[in-house]
Amino acid sequence: MRPRAHFPISSAVAFAPGLVDEWCLSKLSRLLNGAPVRLQLWNDESATPAMPPVATVLVKDRATLVRLLLRPALAFGEAYSAGRLVVKGDLVRLLEAVNRALAGRPYEPGARRVPATPTSAKDNVHVHYDLGNDFYRLWLDEAMVYTCAYFEHPTATLEEAQRAKLDYVCRKLRLTPGDRVIEAGCGWGALALHMATRYGVTVRAFNISDAQLRYARERAAREGLSDRVTFVDGDYRTIDGRCDVFVSIGMLEHVGPADYAIFGGVIDRVLEPRHGRGLLHFIGRDAPMEFNSWIARHIFPGAYAPTLGEVLPGVLESAHVSVVDVENLRPHYALTLRHWLNRFEDHQEPIRAMFDDAFVRTWRLYLASAQASFASGDLQLFQVSFGRRADTAQPWTRRDLYAAPFHGTM
Repeated sequence: MRPRAHFPISSAVAFAPGLVDEWCLSKLSRLLNGAPVRLQLWNDESATPAMPPVATVLVKDRATLVRLLLRPALAFGEAYSAGRLVVKGDLVRLLEAVNRALAGRPYEPGARRVPATPTSAKDNVHVHYDLGNDFYRLWLDEAMVYTCAYFEHPTATLEEAQRAKLDYVCRKLRLTPGDRVIEAGCGWGALALHMATRYGVTVRAFNISDAQLRYARERAAREGLSDRVTFVDGDYRTIDGRCDVFVSIGMLEHVGPADYAIFGGVIDRVLEPRHGRGLLHFIGRDAPMEFNSWIARHIFPGAYAPTLGEVLPGVLESAHVSVVDVENLRPHYALTLRHWLNRFEDHQEPIRAMFDDAFVRTWRLYLASAQASFASGDLQLFQVSFGRRADTAQPWTRRDLYAAPFHGTM
């Protein structure tokens, strides 16, 4: 939609900048669809919503104002990172309010989606996961788990909740001593080492992040687990051998729908044909939608959060397995992100020293927007358990997930 004037906006700015600013402010306010957000310009002109605002967005210059109209998500993120836009008030509440007001509306498109090659997948991983173990150590839990925790009660610490998540996954997998486990995308190795230590299994864990692999191998050697856990430098396409259990925590988001059948074929190829079982844990959505253009460009290039309707036929039908259980842990991820963001803020000075001010603002916005997305229902966190069709050993009820006997020792 353009101004009614019959001359370019640049000419309008030259002749009547105040009128153009007023029109842009009004248009931007309407785009927010009633979200309780106050907009303020550099000249103190403002637009106040009907409801009491949860925060004020200060736009510092005219160029940023125009960009917000053209590509809102990208312009907001880049301007916030650069300091050309300031949020006065609670950033998470602001983003959550906007998500709710714009629920179901597609974002402006990010980069054109193409299937990831092994090279492009490694490049994408490098952008995010190879920022340095010292950086992530500042705000993750002591085991360096960078996926949704499981809070058995809301007052649990992050460390308690991450340990509970690891055990919860193991119970869903029905691990028994001697099982052979393959993990696709293992992060810093917490789950693989936990499974070997506490459940007596052997694990081959695949990853393509150099920094994560180095950390995981060093920890395995330090804890005397190198003979039971092997960390392999390779993506899911290189997985071979045979296993009783297949698990992937937070990796499916980096596969992409075009390659779901390939991923499912890998599971089918390696999983024991009669009693094999597994679990996929991934960020998802209720309806197909790309990540917004700012996330796609600056945080998670190549990532995609799928719906269950994309994963079940795309991956699991290709794997020739049956779905056993589906659970949505969305509130747990919102709480996990609250912990991460609080810890990030507590360590912003050393993080700023590692990188710069723009990096701190970028990651603050990323963590806050993720928390808001899970809190508002824009994103989901699915755990899908599956097993071979001939497997009839499933428990009669789900009671074992909450009161299972403990295996192994601390």
